[in-house]
Amino acid sequence: MKLIISNISGVPIYEQIKQQIKAAIMSGNLQENETLPSLRTLAKDLKISVLTVTRAYTELEQEGFVKNIQGRGCFVLGQGSELLKEQLICKIESNLSEAIKAARTANLSAEELHHLLDILMEVTTDG
Repeated sequence: MKLIISNISGVPIYEQIKQQIKAAIMSGNLQENETLPSLRTLAKDLKISVLTVTRAYTELEQEGFVKNIQGRGCFVLGQGSELLKEQLICKIESNLSEAIKAARTANLSAEELHHLLDILMEVTTDG
């Protein structure tokens, strides 16, 4: 897992770590039960404080993306996690809202938008 941290982005480092790990989990780049790097290893690799990594991992656990097991490490939870599912639903809602705005701008009817969604679902399922 490759994380890229920016000191000039204005986003706190723990948040950058959290966002990148969440994105990797939601995209499937990190699989269920996969172990995240240890706190010390990641802190050393990124040249940051262990406390910063701890905060990122703690928030990921609170949001249902990982499970921290004392003495064993931090493990990715599966797509079945209720909190993870809720996060994905929120992302879908946001993207669909943007699609609806674009459809209205293009003067598409609800039926045309539904048809387009059906086609895209079929194409994505096939490929």
